[in-house]
Amino acid sequence: MRGLRRAKWAVCGLAAAMVAAGCGGGGGDSGGGGGDGTGTVRSSWGDPQNPLEPANTNEVQGGKVLDMIFRGLKRYDPKTGKAQDMLAQKIETRDSQNYTVTIKKGWTFQNGEKVTAKSFVDAWNYGALLDNKQKNAYFFEYIKGYDKVHPTSGKASAKTLSGLQVRNDTTFTVQLTQKFSTWPETLGYAAFAPLPRAFFENHDAWVSKPVGNGPYRVDSYKKGTSMRLKKWDKYGGPDKAQNGGVELRVYTDVGTAYTDLQGGNLDLADDIPAAQLKNVKQDLGDRYINQPAGIIQTLTFPMYDKRWNKADSEKVRRGLSMAIDREQITERIFEKTRTPATDWTSPVLGADGGYKAGLCGDACEYDPKKAKQLVEEGGGLPGGKMTITYNADTGSHKDWVDAVCNSINNALDKENACVGASIGTFADFRNKITDRQMRGPFRAGWQMDYPLIQNFLQPMFYTNASSNDGGYSSDEFDGLVDRANAESDSAKAVSLFQDAEKVLARDMPGIPLWYQNGNAGYSDRLSDVRLNAFSVPVYNEIKVG
Repeated sequence: MRGLRRAKWAVCGLAAAMVAAGCGGGGGDSGGGGGDGTGTVRSSWGDPQNPLEPANTNEVQGGKVLDMIFRGLKRYDPKTGKAQDMLAQKIETRDSQNYTVTIKKGWTFQNGEKVTAKSFVDAWNYGALLDNKQKNAYFFEYIKGYDKVHPTSGKASAKTLSGLQVRNDTTFTVQLTQKFSTWPETLGYAAFAPLPRAFFENHDAWVSKPVGNGPYRVDSYKKGTSMRLKKWDKYGGPDKAQNGGVELRVYTDVGTAYTDLQGGNLDLADDIPAAQLKNVKQDLGDRYINQPAGIIQTLTFPMYDKRWNKADSEKVRRGLSMAIDREQITERIFEKTRTPATDWTSPVLGADGGYKAGLCGDACEYDPKKAKQLVEEGGGLPGGKMTITYNADTGSHKDWVDAVCNSINNALDKENACVGASIGTFADFRNKITDRQMRGPFRAGWQMDYPLIQNFLQPMFYTNASSNDGGYSSDEFDGLVDRANAESDSAKAVSLFQDAEKVLARDMPGIPLWYQNGNAGYSDRLSDVRLNAFSVPVYNEIKVG
């Protein structure tokens, strides 16, 4: 779906790695083109965790590809983030629980199949079914029959959602288990994308080379190296690709990508190394992008580990939050491209969308004396020490994790009470998280799937939710979320979600660190480059030449 006092904060950066890094990703497409829409954009990337099935991708790298090869009922406006109709002709309801969806005619998949109502219903049934082990199955929870196709225990007693019914080629109905007034706004998320018959008839072949209905088609993919996407000339949507394709090059170090960008061997790097933030404006000038995005960086606690979830352990978690000097870290390491977080959402939502500063309360205020007191009252760190685990291949995470640990060590007045623990790749990192192998807090940045306060809270903290990686469970939190989802008055719904945030402030299953800007840099071969509200490059608008 990111300096402090050098003597104590140890900002060892990527400088050494940058000097040693060669020009990675060589031998690929040189870009070509002369502004005629045929040139290829060479962009940095990281291998996705899972195969690119829409209902099985819940992380940023895979999401970038799905956003290029699929179009769903809704699409989030690249400028505002607001949900707009794409394949949806109309979505109607009288009671916010029973919906009739009418899709536009004329859309096809890249293999020539027509996109019909059945394309959506079959895809959603597949995504929801327990047997298929889709990580985004949870997004179909509110459709009637989910408890049968995806029970919390035992085997599925049904194969399809009873709340989904195909009426004709362009119409299907959806019955939810409760009122959910903003449900249509969620339908731009990739999990709700349609799938062709080929997906079901030869699944292995489809997974090796996904077929979608978006402006790009997958040309080739070599894990650990690159994915090539080509402009689909027959795409009939309003957002056609303005270039000939995109080559996504895998980098295991963001410093190397930045070096390649400077050397002319890469066109677009959408993750600027922390060590280069002080130089990037001088290096790239107007080709540097720094803008607010719907992203928050957090630390998640493994609540499934009894050492972190015993009596009074919420004091330890709250104390650790108060031990982090967010202001100094965001200013010195991130050159003010991050803003200290005071809740669990993002300012890009605005007040109407649910953002309200300060909901974390004093738990997000730097107070080393109180932090040490709370940690001691809660029984101390499990075993007397802790690690913060992160992936090493993207995001310059080592720099800020080391800084956070040094802040905690200073507050607790104990050397090496906290240390960083790196895992080489994002995919391996995510696999260890989903296998619940973490024994201490770990990096858990969240990039919104859609611009609703619900999306920042429910997927990460609702019991058994799709991205509830820490295993947190609270009947009070769940009840407030349920009431908020059922509320047809948007202001009342937002207020209930904010009440749910107050429960998080008390329990602290995850520590909000900072709101993150989207940062990117691009070569002088490109024009019309920008990031959307999710901090993802709007690839289809980029021109080469």
